[in-house]
Amino acid sequence: MSRNRENMTVTQSAEHPLLQVQGLTVGFRRGGQWNDVVRDVGFSVSGGETLAIVGESGSGKSVTSMALMQLLPRDNSRISGQALFRGIDLLQLDERQMERIRGDRISMIFQEPMTSLNPVMTIGAQIAESILTHRRIGKAEARAEALAMMDRVRIPSAKSRYDDFPHQFSGGMRQRVMIAAALACQPDLLIADEPTTALDVTIQAQVLDLIKELQAESGMGVIFITHDMGVVAEVSDRTLVMYHGDVIESGTTEQIFRRPAKAYTSALLSAVPRLGSMTGNAVPTPYPVFDIASGKLREPGPRPNTLREGPPYLLQVSDLSKRFAIQSKLLKRTIARVHAVEGVSFTLRQGETLSIVGESGCGKSTTGKLITGLHDRDEGRVVLAGRELGAIPAVERAHDIQMIFQDPYASLNPRLRIGEAITEPLRIHGKASATEQREIAASLLTRVGLQPEMAGRYPHEFSGGQRQRICVARALVMKPKVIVADEAVSALDVTMKTQVVNLMMDLQQEMGLGFVFISHDMAVVERISHRIAVMYLGEIVEIGPRAAIFENPRHPYTRRLLGAVPVPDPARRHQRGAAVVTELRSPVRPPDYRRPVRRYLEISDDHFVLDSGEDWQ
Repeated sequence: MSRNRENMTVTQSAEHPLLQVQGLTVGFRRGGQWNDVVRDVGFSVSGGETLAIVGESGSGKSVTSMALMQLLPRDNSRISGQALFRGIDLLQLDERQMERIRGDRISMIFQEPMTSLNPVMTIGAQIAESILTHRRIGKAEARAEALAMMDRVRIPSAKSRYDDFPHQFSGGMRQRVMIAAALACQPDLLIADEPTTALDVTIQAQVLDLIKELQAESGMGVIFITHDMGVVAEVSDRTLVMYHGDVIESGTTEQIFRRPAKAYTSALLSAVPRLGSMTGNAVPTPYPVFDIASGKLREPGPRPNTLREGPPYLLQVSDLSKRFAIQSKLLKRTIARVHAVEGVSFTLRQGETLSIVGESGCGKSTTGKLITGLHDRDEGRVVLAGRELGAIPAVERAHDIQMIFQDPYASLNPRLRIGEAITEPLRIHGKASATEQREIAASLLTRVGLQPEMAGRYPHEFSGGQRQRICVARALVMKPKVIVADEAVSALDVTMKTQVVNLMMDLQQEMGLGFVFISHDMAVVERISHRIAVMYLGEIVEIGPRAAIFENPRHPYTRRLLGAVPVPDPARRHQRGAAVVTELRSPVRPPDYRRPVRRYLEISDDHFVLDSGEDWQ
């Protein structure tokens, strides 16, 4: 290791892996009964090695990691088995002993950054906290190390954002903060629970490279929990497949991808969205579905093109802009502005999906909130179904446009049962009786792949992926004309991701829905989109039909996005090369800044590229 640890009595060797887990079983108590959700799990991780744990939401991946870190509630959980970390059984340590290990010798990146970060503590202080806790250094040195780590995970303007709070960061930026905090003390073992779920592909590639770089420097072992099989192929040496709490298959990543022994593993691999899979298809096409019983793919039937060409449009956005003021702490005077969205224009037709892609902080989510009326716009027009957005009463607007938010936990009321959460808009607007609401909730839960009886549970009883499905169901309850889906499938495992995307396509065909699909998953974007808008620093730099963007990308930034997508093939792991690390420009501008006049070049029919020269870098 690169630095000495206190009380390190057992050294690592081939005979003594960094972590050796045997017979791990985890149960929870519900209604006076114990239910085992993880059964007899065993694996090992050596220094410098990456083990991927994969499986669908609810398979026990995250519970396994939480049990190892002793982060499960002690009053209603029970853990048995053995977890030897450098010869020390983690499961036998008391809380004080575990506190000395967590964040220092073993670090964890959690799945949902907003629920893991302290909302009343600054970003910089949270990264520096673990350094101060485990290292004998002063505050100034800890601040310097925290800033250096913020730079390494590509947080732009790190010095000026050190004292910002979590709510001032986008979802992807918050995830970078979590990664910086976890890596700050250079741990021996990193447990990464969906660490790249909220990240765009370019930052994901940089973070994966950073983890590999730290492994090479320090011999750090990594347990990588993910549903992204492209990432698994990119980073993992060995792979463990879990299903309903059991390990059903394990082996080298090459073996798992080339010769899966179980039908379920084949189902996972067949459901992986692959870039280029839509080449030659004129319209978006649902994913093939793997039938575990027969072991065969069920290809979707031919789909008619139901897209309504030309006006009338469901949505017209013209020169949309939004700036957030930065005020001085003493006089509350505006000293700068964050130019979140600048001069954005596009249209959306009935039955069309327009995807908006780009790096975290580029203005995708802000654009979505502007066109739904959740943010007031500074400039520009939004016309929804022929009416100015501002002229539509809130009750009517709920029937016209709905939004699926990026963070499923934060967007669900923790005190409402999910059946009530789904039908809350109906209840508020008096659109259905109590009996009808229960029937509608049950129907929608079934449609998004959950059981009707789950309506009586609370949000905390569901996995991240299951909560996102609930949010999809809630968005459908008012039968809107337009749905803005902000990372609607980013938290879903690969099989459920394909099912939800197929569901959205089916609903679009049945109801003529228009989707504004905000995502960083380029393979899913290719599958679901009719047109694509690429954003960078608040502006659209390229917009056009799906085939034009993927098969003939013209803007350098679009090419960089596509080049960073991980390939789900271990044999091609080293073909991507190291991610290009560039300093992300800050969207902060002086108060009197005005955006230069922009010119778009029409490359081909409906395919436009911003004529910005090298200005985008």
